[in-house]
This record gives sequence, structure tokens and C-alpha cells, in this order.
Amino acid sequence: MSLYGIIADLRREHPTPAATQTFDLVVAELGKTRDNLKEAVANIEGKPLPPGGKPALDELVQRAREEGVYDLDYGPDPYDKPPVEPLDEATEGIGFLMAISSVAVIALAIAAVVIGLNAIFSSQ
Repeated sequence: MSLYGIIADLRREHPTPAATQTFDLVVAELGKTRDNLKEAVANIEGKPLPPGGKPALDELVQRAREEGVYDLDYGPDPYDKPPVEPLDEATEGIGFLMAISSVAVIALAIAAVVIGLNAIFSSQ
């Protein structure tokens, strides 16, 4: 049975507001821990649980351990940014040549403007 199936069963077995709020906290934490109940429970430990929510949480942990879904690990998040690849010498050289050519184009543009303004002002 899946972790969310266990939570659904426990919601039906414990329809109290305290249990419902506790399971809501657990589901919110599961979204942050990529469905790792062990980490979710560790994060919840520091937060105040609703009165009467601790037994429901303990039963969830017990059932998850029995089903083998207590400490799931799905690996790194596929939506994280990939690691930065190191630049090879060819890529660095191409970047350097592009930077030099950009500076040369800007210098030629400035020279053209200066020569043009000089020609305009010297003719009058």
C-alpha cells in the first residue's frame, strides 16, 4: 500500500478534527520532503500538534514502517538546476574572441561618430 493510501485509511478510521489536522500537516510536509515520511515527521516534531493528534501520527508511522514506506528515497529532485559544467578551452577561446570583436566594433563606432562630428564642425 502507498503512503497516501495509508493516510486515506487512517482519515476514515480517525475522523476527528485533531487527526484530520495532523494528517494535513503530514501531507504538507510530505510535499516538502519528496514523500519521505521520516523527514516529514522530523520536521513536524518541532511544531505543535493539535490535541489528540500524536496517537494518529504514531499510528501512521507504525503502519508506514510495516508497509516499508517510512523512509522512501527517490533520489535528487529532477526539477532542480543541473550542475554547472566546466568550460573547456575551446569555449573559453570563442568567448574571448567574441568579447574582443565586440570591443572592436564599439571602438569603430565611437571613431566614426568622432570623425563625423569633427567633419561637421570643421566645415562651418
